[in-house]
Amino acid sequence: MDKGIGESMQATLLVCIFTPLIGACLLPLIGQRAPRVRNLFSLLFVLASFLCSASLLPAVLSGSKPLIRLALPLGLSLGFQADALSVFMAMTSSLVACVILIYSFGYIKDYDNQNEYYFMAVLFLGAMMGLVYSTSLILLYVFWEISAIACWRLIGFYREELTIVRANKAYVVTVFGALIMLVGFLGIWGQTGTFELTAMQGVHVPAWCVALILFGILSKSATFPLHSWLPDAGVAPSPVTSLLHAAVLVKIGVYAYARLFAVTFTIDPVFTQIVPIIAAVSALISAGCAMVETDIKRIIAYSTISQLAFILLGVSIGNETGLVGGMLYILAHSVAKGGLFLCAGIVEHNLHTKDINQMGGLYKRFPLTAVAFALCSLSVMGVPPFSGYFAKFLVVQGALTANQPWLAGVFILGAFMTVFYLSRVFFKVFLGPETNHHAHEKSRTMVGSVVFLGVLALLLGVFISLPAELASRIWGVL
Repeated sequence: MDKGIGESMQATLLVCIFTPLIGACLLPLIGQRAPRVRNLFSLLFVLASFLCSASLLPAVLSGSKPLIRLALPLGLSLGFQADALSVFMAMTSSLVACVILIYSFGYIKDYDNQNEYYFMAVLFLGAMMGLVYSTSLILLYVFWEISAIACWRLIGFYREELTIVRANKAYVVTVFGALIMLVGFLGIWGQTGTFELTAMQGVHVPAWCVALILFGILSKSATFPLHSWLPDAGVAPSPVTSLLHAAVLVKIGVYAYARLFAVTFTIDPVFTQIVPIIAAVSALISAGCAMVETDIKRIIAYSTISQLAFILLGVSIGNETGLVGGMLYILAHSVAKGGLFLCAGIVEHNLHTKDINQMGGLYKRFPLTAVAFALCSLSVMGVPPFSGYFAKFLVVQGALTANQPWLAGVFILGAFMTVFYLSRVFFKVFLGPETNHHAHEKSRTMVGSVVFLGVLALLLGVFISLPAELASRIWGVL
């Protein structure tokens, strides 16, 4: 590779990470004088991460892996590297975050704590960028904890007693899980003498280290039995639930599993049996909760837990088909579920209720929201030609390839349960007798955001070969 091109890609990699991290710190200062300028800059900082990550895509597809490493005393080092997995995650997270920030312009404008909201939202995206590009287990842990702090403050945005309790619960569960995971990282260091992932390709990790790290992963990805904090986090503003609990935060856990156990370390085969079973149980229990819940945001949150199980199955089943399907579903789910939360936010914002039994006939007054909700729901359901269909098909095919037909059957059942509870929400909220004759779609930025995500969920299915090519390169690093 030409030296100049290599240095340019390294600079681009640094911009991806540090633009939102440093830019977030400037937002409260800007917001004190010019709130609209603050909003614009928050979007620009996140957009810079997306564009820079996208600019790394050609190099990654050609086989290059831009790397920056800083040597530290005691044999330690800090490093960032772009490869197929990191670029895939970075582009997905930053794209959806851009849409959510645009949506926030309309949703957050009448609330207090706006400076902190934009600071924490952009900081969280910066932490995600640092995490996915990190080559060091310690650096991964640091960004993991930064995301937990941002999550904690954003869930407690309203500063009411209930929201503070729920925010504290999310913080305690995820931080405790991270501390357990850190012990596993230290165990790996004790065996290998390094925290550098690039130096541990193919290294076998002891089962007890894997178990400790898995605990942290399950707590972050809200997988049963460490899942209850996620539905409770629905007390946060809808852009927060969309950003943290559908588009970005819970994806950190499944990303960590893919990075550590699918493309870096080798682990005992027993984990390719245990983890899919955990995913299957989580999928069915959470889907069952979604079928009887009446709070629209809790329904969507339980749906997130169920759909994350599909992703976890894909990345843990141990073959290329499942891994590609799991990665594609990270993209499909981020777009579609982010859209569902934002649609729910439009309804809640105007009706001042989250109870679907108090809604009905909203299609007449929320036509674009209804269409966007339907498009996003169809993708999450796995209806062709939406992106969710291809991803779920590959995940189930991966289970069959691994000679686990019962797992495939469980997740097919979970898919049918998804159809049931999302159809129930749509018919309750948008069809049937009209219950509110005054509410209507107001903010153009909010409505435009959900329509964009709904259309994108469809287009990603029509052009599925493009993200599939990048996802297939992830398996190629094994």
